[in-house]
Amino acid sequence: MTLINLEVKDKIALLTLNRPEALNALNSDLLGELHAQLKQLEEEEDLRCLIVTGSGEKAFAAGADISEMAEMDPDQAEEFSSCGQKVFTCLATFPCPVIAAIHGYALGGGFELALACDIRIAADTARFSFPETGLGIMPGFGGTQRLARLTQAAYAMELIFTGRRIKGEEALEKGVINRLVPAAELMDEALKMAESIAAKAPLGIRMAKEAMRLGLDLELESGLQVEAELFARCFASSDQKEAMRSFLKK
Repeated sequence: MTLINLEVKDKIALLTLNRPEALNALNSDLLGELHAQLKQLEEEEDLRCLIVTGSGEKAFAAGADISEMAEMDPDQAEEFSSCGQKVFTCLATFPCPVIAAIHGYALGGGFELALACDIRIAADTARFSFPETGLGIMPGFGGTQRLARLTQAAYAMELIFTGRRIKGEEALEKGVINRLVPAAELMDEALKMAESIAAKAPLGIRMAKEAMRLGLDLELESGLQVEAELFARCFASSDQKEAMRSFLKK
């Protein structure tokens, strides 16, 4: 059985974690398949948006696989952490926008997977937490870095230090997710947003994502320079010429 299901339709890709019997827990095999699928999809120039979700009704992803981690020594643990970080960085730097469609448990590594996506839409069944400190470890797939950049650092510290589990309402209030919807509407809402993104000029979307991604780690002046350079690149495309001519004709 494949651990990652892939569907592509109308220039929108859907990647589904497929370990429902283990609540889509992230083991080395699943991470390897996810990385391979992402690298393959990166080559698809017509792709406009990517949606990531989990199979089954109980979990988006219930964390890294504890049964695999339990007997690791420090060297093996560092290798496992680096593997997860590499895969999630590939997701964060994916050329087109990535939407996480989150239902049920998004714990530990599953929470980190969601944080690596650009946009997070959650069902009202979603539950988020970092339980690692109760297991004698800490988040290792980017959680200590991405959550603190996404929301208030003090709030990120509270969640990571206490392991407190939060519902979608609190995640929405704190800016951790973009939208909260009834569970029955989750995939429809994710697809609707993906279709809205796919209808826009692909180069403009990709350049905007790159500008924001790079600019977040720069001072404002340097970020503005990056924006100007990527803005200029849009003017070498047929998308810009056709869209602006069409607008002027109206």
